[in-house]
Amino acid sequence: MLRRRTILTRLLSSPTTSPIASLHRLLSAASPNPSFAVEDYLVGTCGLTRAQALKASAKLSHLKSPTNPDAVLAFLGGLGLSRADIAAVVAKDPKFLCASVDRTLASTVTDLTGTGLSHTEIARLVSLAPFSFRSRSIGSNLPYCVRLFGSYENLTRALKFSNYLLTRSLDKVVKPNVAFLHECGIDATGIASLCLAEPWLLGTKPEQVRAMAVRAEAVGVPRGSGMFRLALQAVAFRSDETIAVKVEQLKNAFRWSDAEVGTAVCKLPMLLTMSKDTMQSKSEFLISEVGLEPGYIARRPAMLGLSLKGRLRPRYYTVKFLKDNGLLDRERDYFNTFAASEKVFVEKFIYRHKDAAPHLAEDYVAACRGEGPTNFRFT
Repeated sequence: MLRRRTILTRLLSSPTTSPIASLHRLLSAASPNPSFAVEDYLVGTCGLTRAQALKASAKLSHLKSPTNPDAVLAFLGGLGLSRADIAAVVAKDPKFLCASVDRTLASTVTDLTGTGLSHTEIARLVSLAPFSFRSRSIGSNLPYCVRLFGSYENLTRALKFSNYLLTRSLDKVVKPNVAFLHECGIDATGIASLCLAEPWLLGTKPEQVRAMAVRAEAVGVPRGSGMFRLALQAVAFRSDETIAVKVEQLKNAFRWSDAEVGTAVCKLPMLLTMSKDTMQSKSEFLISEVGLEPGYIARRPAMLGLSLKGRLRPRYYTVKFLKDNGLLDRERDYFNTFAASEKVFVEKFIYRHKDAAPHLAEDYVAACRGEGPTNFRFT
């Protein structure tokens, strides 16, 4: 047993070791161990914390020997994964230790190498999607998904949140979903953006994706509309009841009628993802403090997507200061003021008045940090 541990330690510390060679060397050194303790192995050999090991061991209760896990660890070390990387893989997918090195893992590496991936990229893929890596479908799914997302980098971003896309059937699930999204007027770039926001979407059963599209239409955004992708993103994996509750929250917070909430959601579907607390704080500011009418906000809901602390408040306080001190020659539309780029806003409302209000720039920066309007001053 001690000799096997010594061999394993040496293999894991040598990233240039061939995974297959490592396997054969481990197998030749292995012997049955009826007293094998999975939890201790996960801590002592795999590098998991005791809490992680306790959780992971429940999925490995059938293991009676370290022979296969040792081979898997040696394989991962051969790919160049560090001890910390290996611990992360095992914690994320404990059953990875049960995978067959020769029948599954080595074959997957061969398949992925054939698609043009380097060993560094393959090692990164193991860390991101260990569950997918031990599925033989990954070799055929990966090239399609790379093309779909536009680049390997974009795909890895999505895999941080969901790696099941690489294990779903291309012909029965992924491709039908892509075809349906095209029918809804969403182009390839839009599909990639949608799936980066909702990585589970393409791997979901096609009938469920169609149901999501129906819900997106039900909130007032027709298929083919430029907003349909965002509407689909807003309602994805949310029930009709959840959406109905969110609509009522919007109506109550912003004092909107049914028609006004429909107008607002159609123009900014992501309102359906806003928390109740955020709705309330923005309503109190825009309606109670700034004095905007609910209908004005409903027709210009983009302002609700802006940061209250970092944009809405400091810009309002700046304009109010200028108006109160007679430095503005006419009324300004608040929506245009809030929506302007930072460069345009600073030019119009800060630099233009630097002689009359020399501290305005630093006061504005302070307001952006949440320090409020009381610091605005002339001297």
